[in-house]
Amino acid sequence: MSKTIAINAGSSSLKWQLFEMPEEKVIAKGIVERIGLKDSIFTIKYGEGQKYNDVLDINDHEFAIHMLLEKMTELHIIESFDEIEGAGHRIVAGGEFFKTSAKIDEEAIQKIEALAEFAPLHNPAEAKVIRVFEKLLPKTTNVAVFDTSFHTTMPAVNYLYSIPMEYYEKHKARKYGAHGTSHRYVSERAADMLGKPIEELKIVTCHLGNGASITAVDGGKSIDTSMGFTPLAGVTMGTRSGDIDASVLPYIMDKEGITDIKEMVNILNKKSGLLGISGISSDMREVESADTEEAKLAVEIFNNRVQKYIGSYVAAMNGVDAIVFTAGIGENAIETRRDIINGISWFGCEIDDEKNNVRGEERVISTDDSKVKVLLIPTDEEVMIARDVEELK
Repeated sequence: MSKTIAINAGSSSLKWQLFEMPEEKVIAKGIVERIGLKDSIFTIKYGEGQKYNDVLDINDHEFAIHMLLEKMTELHIIESFDEIEGAGHRIVAGGEFFKTSAKIDEEAIQKIEALAEFAPLHNPAEAKVIRVFEKLLPKTTNVAVFDTSFHTTMPAVNYLYSIPMEYYEKHKARKYGAHGTSHRYVSERAADMLGKPIEELKIVTCHLGNGASITAVDGGKSIDTSMGFTPLAGVTMGTRSGDIDASVLPYIMDKEGITDIKEMVNILNKKSGLLGISGISSDMREVESADTEEAKLAVEIFNNRVQKYIGSYVAAMNGVDAIVFTAGIGENAIETRRDIINGISWFGCEIDDEKNNVRGEERVISTDDSKVKVLLIPTDEEVMIARDVEELK
């Protein structure tokens, strides 16, 4: 049986799952946290509930990957490195270069590195990880799976901003979106659950986590999505502001004595959203449980922005067959799902409170007579990565 590893590398983290393919059986999974910092956390889960955990200093991704491969061998998860025939790498920004997942060669790596200006915290780390895999596993087929590729089907009417066209033509300033692998997975899974070809369905997928995005999926293709040039745009998120009038930036900078636009953008990315409004936390669980007016308002604003995007995408597709909730908040926040749907029930969707009273379990959560089906589908980006590797290796 061949084995494929799905890799999700961040600037200071490395998440992974090892699959037996084509059965898509998860053999092991884990995460390396705090790479480049003291007291890095190294975790592997495998077998029948077995777990390996260590805390040590891991200075870079190369050491993290080397340690991962060595530990998998020591724990007899694999007997040799050669068992790993494919490695799929989640890449945040594919720009207009990569419309689908791609087998990696030197030219592809250089393009991924060149696209770092669109995802400076992610693409450089992801390119480094690919090079490490090529060094340590020279026989393994490496495949890049892009967050943005699912959204390359968006028409120009939806991905272009209303700014001088030369900025797009010269600098590729446009909407790219994110979370594409997740939106692709849950929309395909929704079609399976509904027993209909995805080509016949209009679906709004809601990836609601600390980062959140909404996508209009018409006939299996993304036609619009809430995140924009970067993941800052769209709905209110854990620490990100979502959509904002650009004129607010110079106004606040002038009032607060902020002279560097990068500092202002950092505030919008890391100090806004649920955290900024509530003053308590970026974690929806903590915000929901807090008994303050600001916390209640933060939840209401979050729900309101999601409802607005769902409504606009129903209009854009001239109808909707299903609404899907996924990711951390979407899969676990019972009241959030209920309140979002109750606020747009005129579309013909209605939550069944008993079916909705669940966390992280795949199911239809709308009433039996609901015209628009509402589904809870735990996302599985890693299996999508493994499938793309299987197709290309």
